[in-house]
Amino acid sequence: MRACKREFVVHFPVRMDDGRVRMYTGYRVQHNVARGPAKGGIRYHPAVDLDEVRALAIWMTWKCALVNIPFGGAKGGVAVDPRELSQGELERLTRRFATEIAILIGPEADIPAPDMGTDGQVMAWVMDTISMQRGYSIPGVVTGKPVPIGGTLGRAEATGRGIAVVTQAALEQSRQDIKGATVAIQGCGNVGYNAALAFQTLGAKVVALSDRSGGIYQPDGLDLEAVSDCKGETDRCVDYARAEVITNPDLLELPVDILIPAAIEGQITALNADKIRAKLVIEGANGPTTLEADAILQERGIIVVPDILANSGGVVVSYFEWVQDFSRYFWDLAEVNRNMERVLRHTFAEVMVAAQRERVSLRTAGLMVAVKRVVEAMELRGIYP
Repeated sequence: MRACKREFVVHFPVRMDDGRVRMYTGYRVQHNVARGPAKGGIRYHPAVDLDEVRALAIWMTWKCALVNIPFGGAKGGVAVDPRELSQGELERLTRRFATEIAILIGPEADIPAPDMGTDGQVMAWVMDTISMQRGYSIPGVVTGKPVPIGGTLGRAEATGRGIAVVTQAALEQSRQDIKGATVAIQGCGNVGYNAALAFQTLGAKVVALSDRSGGIYQPDGLDLEAVSDCKGETDRCVDYARAEVITNPDLLELPVDILIPAAIEGQITALNADKIRAKLVIEGANGPTTLEADAILQERGIIVVPDILANSGGVVVSYFEWVQDFSRYFWDLAEVNRNMERVLRHTFAEVMVAAQRERVSLRTAGLMVAVKRVVEAMELRGIYP
């Protein structure tokens, strides 16, 4: 399981609006497919490289196995800053990349989804490209696509909502109430902002949010609608006038009950782990806590709910979307949310039991549960030929 099953690198041209042609590099890695088709997002970011995509594909294997859905792990990406492209350039890049990886992806082989720098529109272009090549519509080739072309209700907010569900389960385990709890969220994109809305619905108080520009802090609680309006106008959290402006590192060290690192990896390190004041850390991003920091937090008695559990709401609802596409029967939002909460709560309980039985952290327990399921599938399938 240390080795990925497939690692695919492509170099492809894209014609820009001014007529010039630029070359881009893209990746699609499948780590393990013993439990079912590969599943994982497509990321557009300048720092995308093979090592990052490989690591994220492995994460997806464990995440899918932990929540016990019949997928293996994959990930993809293109080294590009999508903010520098026009809509037409973004579409041409997406369609060419989809064509390059068409030999790998399919509803029963490998199912991409949105990730950093991509969204439902990008998934719609991928779906249409593959459908045009095959000669008929294949909605199940991607998840996270718009509802009118086979997407599911609740997918866009699923990761953020799932973070709140898992947090509530963790608080209930220690007999604490989420109502009135203070929450700081690093990240104000699709995951961070939807998590904030879900926490507000549950009665928690979101006191801090951040993005690339920095963070905002209001001890009495942020007006999330006003923050969203500000972001829509300037694309910067720090332009919200009714809160104290702080840095992203400052946000991690605020005196709050719950800390949600939901931006990028490697944010809680050995340099700041001893300054974290939250009692509960819920990993909304993939890999926000380094190994050294994890040990420090554990020694300090701070509970960390790991990424493969905390942010798995997105892949759970992606699975629901895939199922609905195959059956051509779509659920209402209440059914989607109810089933996601059922899966996440059941998974949290499983991980907690394993942690208590083996006397290990939630991260180690989650990995134990996930790896065991993948090993079992590999042993039952055997080696071909």
